[in-house]
Parts: sequence; C-alpha cells; structure tokens
Amino acid sequence: MTNWLDKHFAIAASGSSIGTEVIAGTTTFLTMAYIIVVNPAILSDAGMDFDAVFVATCLAAALGSLAMGLLANYPVAVAPGMGQNAFFTYAIVIGAGYDWQTALGAVFLSGVLFVLISVLPVREWVINAIPRNQKLGIAAGIGIFLAFIALQNAGIIVNNDATLVGLGDLTHFGPVTALAGFVLIAALAARGFRAAVLVGMLAAAAAGWLTGEAPFLGVTALPPSPAPVLLQLDIAGAFSLSMLTIVLSLLLVDVFDTAGTLVGVATQGNMLDEQGRLPRLRNALLADSSATLLGSLLGTSSTTSYLESISGVSAGGRTGLTAVVVALLFLACLVLAPLAQSIPDYATAAALLFVAVMMTRSLAHVDWDDMTEACPAAITALTIPLSYSIADGIGLGFICYLLIKLAAGRHQDISPAMAVIAALFAVKFTIL
Repeated sequence: MTNWLDKHFAIAASGSSIGTEVIAGTTTFLTMAYIIVVNPAILSDAGMDFDAVFVATCLAAALGSLAMGLLANYPVAVAPGMGQNAFFTYAIVIGAGYDWQTALGAVFLSGVLFVLISVLPVREWVINAIPRNQKLGIAAGIGIFLAFIALQNAGIIVNNDATLVGLGDLTHFGPVTALAGFVLIAALAARGFRAAVLVGMLAAAAAGWLTGEAPFLGVTALPPSPAPVLLQLDIAGAFSLSMLTIVLSLLLVDVFDTAGTLVGVATQGNMLDEQGRLPRLRNALLADSSATLLGSLLGTSSTTSYLESISGVSAGGRTGLTAVVVALLFLACLVLAPLAQSIPDYATAAALLFVAVMMTRSLAHVDWDDMTEACPAAITALTIPLSYSIADGIGLGFICYLLIKLAAGRHQDISPAMAVIAALFAVKFTIL
C-alpha cells in the first residue's frame, strides 16, 4: 500500500512523505470543518432541512475532495462554498422568491455548464493566460482575505458602524487564545516543526475545552437521513429566462473562485511550472466542476475549491493524498460530527492567520518597477478581502489591467483571454 500511494501520488518526488500528507490533510480538514455546521445553518434559512443538508455537505465535500486528490493530484479540498450558499439563500430564495428546489436546479445547470467549460480547453486557456503578476496579486489577496476572516472569527476585528471595522476586546478569552495559538504556530514553524499549524490549532482548542470556554460535544453520533433534500432539485423550473442571470452569476463566481484558489495554493506550494502555469489543470477543473454537479443532486449549494487548503500546504502537503485524507475525514464526520463541531472558531483562526501571513509574501515578487503590472496586481490583492469576494477582486483587477495597459499604449501585452475576462466582469458588475 505504501508503494502504491507513493507511486500514484508521486509523494517522494514531490519532496513529501505519507505522514506529512496525513498531517496536512488533517490540518486542512480542521480549518474548514466549520462548513458542516455553517452550510446547513445558512441553507435552512431557505427552508431546507438542517440535518439532511448536513449529510449532503459531508458527502459533497468528501466526493469533491476525493476527485481532486485522485484525478488532479492536488492538495486542494473541495466543499460547498461560503458566499455561494449565502447567494443561494438570501439572493435566489429569499430575495428573488424562488423555492429552494428551483434554486438547486439553477446550481445543477451552472454545474453542467461548468463541466462543459472544464472539458473544453476554454477555462484552462483562460486561467493559464493570467499574467504572472496578477497571479501573485491573487495569491496575496487570498492571504489578506484569510487574515480578515481569521481576525473576525477570533473576535479580534469586529464591526464598527462608524468605520466598518474596528478592534475587538482583547481581554476576552477568544481573541487572547487565538493570538496565543498564532504565536505558538509561528514559534514552532521557526524551529522547523512541520506540524506547527495542527499543533497550535489543537492547543488553542484544548485550552477552550479545559477551561469550559468551548463545549466538548462528544465524539460520535448516528448520521441523519438525507432524504428531505436528496434529488429534490427542480431542473425544469430553472429553465426560464428569469433564471438565466442567476445561472450565469453562479457559474462566473464558481469559475473564478476556483481559479483564484488553485492559483493561490499552487503559488504557496511552489507547484507552478517554469512558465508559471498550473500542471494538470484540466483534471483539477473537472474535479471541481463535477463536485458542483453532484452537490446539487445531493442537496447543497455550489461547491468550490477551499482557501483553507493552503493551511495544509503550509503543513507540508504537496500531493493529492492530502485531499484524499480530507475526503475520508468528511466521511468520518457523518458519525464524528460532535468532535469536528467541538473545534472553536478562535482555534481555526490561529491557523488561518499564520497561513495568511505566509501568503502575503508573494507581493515581494511582483514587478514593482512596471506600474502597468504592479498597480493591477495591488488592486486585486486589496479588493479581494475588502469586497469579501475572490471573484470580484479578480474581476476588478483584470479590468484595471486592461484599462491601464491600453492607456499606457501597451495593448500588445493584453492577451485575448484577458480581454474576454475583463469584458465578462464588466458585464457582471453592470448588468448581472
């Protein structure tokens, strides 16, 4: 089995080991395990059964991550996406007045289009055409986005009506423990300890359990029935002119959320080839798009590649075995949900904050001597976290890239793919 794993995933050739991949997969899973509770909570606002969506979430994440690991050999986990689930509930169902069955039908149609684009060379052509400096800006933007999410989850950054955000109360247990966990991770990493992220996160969680600040909910429980949402989508209802913009919006966000995450993970793990392109990209895109299709059948909103995968890469994960470990842990969550739900937000925040710091260093490699390259990269890095959307940040950065290049008389630098992407986002921002 050891020889088969090494041969199939090229573990030794990637400079990793089976033990490191297992630690990396566990780290990634623990930083994203919140989705098994948060996704059902959001979709239940649309009228869907919480327990059934819990099962659908675990299964969609397991199947998507398994496909990513086995087909693409990337250490990238896949699960129902934050943002996509909010759009599903609050924009399509509550906002536009469609029932959740029709909304699932729209997710299915966007998944079909997603698969077609992934099979055809279109999406691969688009992603590989992204200039190197824009890829660096995307990676840094995702890092800052992760930091923003981590600081919010820990209560270090809070809402402020006057300034939008402000500093939270640093005397509370959550913020203090998150910062302590972050310091522990950084110190262990500085000493060369490969499992630093996982150890720091678990130490923060244990502090909460031992002090009673975080409940320990147990270890096992029987999984509920998925029947209330399984295969309940209304595809026919989604075939209407009024749903066209919804389907296209779902597709566009999914495409560029995935693209941004894959670029960020590959950049962090030094997985880009000599031309700065992602190897095995088509398989990765097919795995991600197929997960959205399967997720709609299981009864959940669009799936996507997860930012939290970068925590596993920081723990040493370099192959698809990391994603397979994540998949197995999501399957285990069907009976181990209480244990996964016992990891408090401030513990995962410590891990994500460290990962975010590591990702921002990609800005150092931007060509700051060329303003037509540096300015769009910086805009991308800034607007991803401030718009709270990877796709929107990428879109605004691409539009700026196009306009700056044209204004500077550097139209020869603009590839057809970049022009098409910028035009699509201009349409999205003004019409969709």
